[in-house]
Amino acid sequence: MPDRTTSVPFETERELAPLPLLWARALDEGDADVLTDLLTDDVVVDMTPATTKIGLDFPVLTGRDTVVPTMIGAVGPLDTTHMVTNVTYRADGDGWLVAAYALAQHFLPGEGPDSTRTRHCLMGNTWTFRVRPTPAGPRVARFTMDCRWIDGDPSVLLAALA
Repeated sequence: MPDRTTSVPFETERELAPLPLLWARALDEGDADVLTDLLTDDVVVDMTPATTKIGLDFPVLTGRDTVVPTMIGAVGPLDTTHMVTNVTYRADGDGWLVAAYALAQHFLPGEGPDSTRTRHCLMGNTWTFRVRPTPAGPRVARFTMDCRWIDGDPSVLLAALA
């Protein structure tokens, strides 16, 4: 178990480092298996700090059985690219807090590679993962997303849900 200080040993950072990258990959590729493997059974996904700012109504999601089909169903069909940077790690109680910046470009399904299609939603977000140790390794127990800025049409984000 990690100690209660904020320091995280290099070996622990190396174990936590793939989490935000795999989250991005799961969304970009619509890969439910990758997302499932990242999460605890009781995971909570709260994107309301971001969605409220951009005028969308998206509920807090609870439980892996709700999170995976909802996230893959909402983002997976879109043409997206998520780039993750500035990842930091710190001990947090009996787990860890992983924070990152995410640049997320979203186009309607099939329109991303078409240069004549300009309706998009580009977001500069902060991602926060509360991670818990499990017998299978570190797993995301809570994901929170906030929006620092947005360019384009936020309704693109809801296109797959319509």
